[in-house]
Amino acid sequence: MLNYLWVGMIFIGILTAAFTGQMEAVTNGAIDSAKEAVNTIIIMVGVLSMWTGLMKIAEKSGLTEYLSDKLKPFLRFLFPDVPPNHKAMKYIAANVIANVLGLGWAATPAGLLAMKELQKLNPEKDRASRAMCMFMVFNMSSLQLVSVNIIAYRSSFNSANPSEIIGPGLFATFVSTAAGIAVIKIIEMRRRKCRF
Repeated sequence: MLNYLWVGMIFIGILTAAFTGQMEAVTNGAIDSAKEAVNTIIIMVGVLSMWTGLMKIAEKSGLTEYLSDKLKPFLRFLFPDVPPNHKAMKYIAANVIANVLGLGWAATPAGLLAMKELQKLNPEKDRASRAMCMFMVFNMSSLQLVSVNIIAYRSSFNSANPSEIIGPGLFATFVSTAAGIAVIKIIEMRRRKCRF
C-alpha cells in the first residue's frame, strides 16, 4: 500500500511540475537529493563500521558477556516467564546492549533472533506472548546512551556541535523506556486482578 502511495505522490508531483513549468526545479531537486543520500550513506557506513567493529571487540573481550550477566536481574524482572538460561535471554541482552550503545543496526539481528526464540516458547502461535509484547515495547523505546545515528546525521549536515543531542536523547529514551515498561506492567497487573 505504501509503495502505491509513494508512486502516486511522485507521479502527481511530476505532473504538477510539468503543467506549471517547474520540471527543471524537480530535476535539480532529484539530483541534489540523490547526492545528499549518497553522502549520508557514506558517512553512515563509516559510523556503522566503526561501532560494529567496537561491538565485535566487546564480544571478543568478554565485555558483552559481562554486561549480559549484569543485565540478568533486570531482564528477569521484565521477562519472568522466559527461562533464565534460554537462548532468547542471550539475544535479548545482546539487543539491549546494542541499543544502549546506539547501534540500532547491530541490535536488529539480535532482536529478530530473540523474537524467533520467544515464538518457540509461545503456547499460542497465532498471538504474541506477553514476553514478545514486552520485548517489542522495550526494543522500540530503546534506551540509548549515545545516539550514534543522530550524531552522524547531524555531522553530515554540518552541525556546529553534533554530539549535543546526547543529553536530550538520553533523557527522551529513558522516559520512553520507563513509560513503556510501566504501561506493560500496569496491563499485566490488571489482567491478573481480572483472573481472580
